Amino acid sequence: MGSITFYDKNGDPFCYTEDDCHIYDFDGNPIAYIESESVWNYDGKHLGFMHKGWIIDHSGNYLLFTEKSTGGPLKPFRSLSPLKGLKSLKPLKGLKEFAPMRPLTSLSWSDLSVDEFFV
Repeated sequence: MGSITFYDKNGDPFCYTEDDCHIYDFDGNPIAYIESESVWNYDGKHLGFMHKGWIIDHSGNYLLFTEKSTGGPLKPFRSLSPLKGLKSLKPLKGLKEFAPMRPLTSLSWSDLSVDEFFV
């Protein structure tokens, strides 16, 4: 278990995890967590899914990739990751909403920006 960086469709690093569960932005803010192949925010909102090293949206489109992601759309060259800020305390996890079924995946990038996704 090491640090895994998530990159957007431009190859820019957006966030990371160091425990395969909690996702932080590079300022050290906890923004989501992964549980049972689902991505949740700390308020309990279901955001999307983990699929073959990718984070996909509810439409099955690809949003973020890792170095080891397989399948999906063509990945751009990855930019260097910025320095990581000191981690903030994780908020308490809220009551989770019902998770939808994972959609069939497309070969397209999501129309959502990563900022829209993590709201």
